[in-house]
Amino acid sequence: MRKTMPAMAIGLAVALSGHRADAGPVLDGVKARGQVVCGLGAPTAGFMQIDRQGKWAGLAVDICRAVAAAILRDANKVKYVSLAAAKRFPALQAGEVDLLVSNSTYTLARDAGQGVEFTGIYYYDGQGFLVKRSGAKTAKDLNRANICFQSATTTEANLADYFRGQKMRFTSFAFDRAEEAKAAFLAGRCEALTDDISALHAALVGNTQHAKDYVVLGQAISKEPFSPAVRQGDDQFADIVRWTLFAMIEAEEYGITSKNVDEMLKSSHATIKNILGVTPGMGKALGVDEKWVYDIVRQVGNYGESYDRNLGDGSSLKIPRSLNALWTKAGILYVPPIR
Repeated sequence: MRKTMPAMAIGLAVALSGHRADAGPVLDGVKARGQVVCGLGAPTAGFMQIDRQGKWAGLAVDICRAVAAAILRDANKVKYVSLAAAKRFPALQAGEVDLLVSNSTYTLARDAGQGVEFTGIYYYDGQGFLVKRSGAKTAKDLNRANICFQSATTTEANLADYFRGQKMRFTSFAFDRAEEAKAAFLAGRCEALTDDISALHAALVGNTQHAKDYVVLGQAISKEPFSPAVRQGDDQFADIVRWTLFAMIEAEEYGITSKNVDEMLKSSHATIKNILGVTPGMGKALGVDEKWVYDIVRQVGNYGESYDRNLGDGSSLKIPRSLNALWTKAGILYVPPIR
C-alpha cells in the first residue's frame, strides 16, 4: 500500500523547496494588472489625503505604496479608492479593492465574521472627544451632552458603552460622513465631537481659530488599533501585506532609512543582511524579489520616516509617537523578526 506523507511533512517540504502552495486570486490579479487597488477611508489628515501635488499621501497611503513596492518593485503602481465607512468592508469582500487601509479598527467581530483578515497594527489609537476650551475638562463632564459622531463605525458602540459604564446619559447625533459630524459640531449642534483621537487632532489642522477655541480631551475611552485588512482566501497576499508592515517597523528598529539603505547593503550585521536580501531566502519565502525590503525602504521609507512626515514633527499635526514608538523607545511597536 502506498503511504501518504503526513501534512506536516508536506508543509515542511514545500517550505524547504521555496515554493508557495497557497497563492491565490488576489496576488495573481495584482500581478496581472500591474497595480495594487487600495481602499482608503474618507480623507483624514496624516493618514490619507490629497496633497498639494494632487496625489494621495499619508501613513495609510504609505502602506499601500509599500505593498506595491514589495510585489511590483514600484511604489507608484497603486490605484486608490476612497470609500465611505459603511462601504469599506463590502467593497473588500466584493473584490473591488485588493487591500483596505482605512483606519479600520481591528476587532474580533470583524476578523471572525466578515470574511476579512487583519494583517498587523499600523497605528494604536483611542476614541476621544473634541470640545470647546471653555467647555468640558474631562469626559465625565459630558453627562447629558449632545454628541456628534460618524455612523457605521465602532464609535457609536464605544460611546454607548462608556456612558453606560459611567452611569451617564447623552444624546447622539449620527452622520454618514466624518466631515458632516465635524460641521455640525462646529455649528454648535453638539457639545462634543467624538472620533479617534488622531482624527480629532486632524480636524483642527489648517484653521487657527479652531485650534484656538477647541481642544482634544486627554482621555481615551476605547482601544482603536488600526490594521490593514485583506479578504480571506489568499494566504500569500495576506502574508505579503503583513510582512510589508513588519518590514517598515523592523527597518526603523535597525536604523535602515531611505537615505542610508544603499550603504546598509554593505553591513556585516546578520539581521540587516536578511532584511535587505543580501543573504537570500526571505523574499523567496514570501514569493517576492529578494530585495523587497530594500525597495520598500528606498521608495517609501521605514515606519518612523513615514510617521514623522505624515503625523509627527515633520507634519502640521505633530502628534507624539507615544504608544506608536518602537518597543526600544517606550512604545509598543514590536514585530516578529525577519529571519
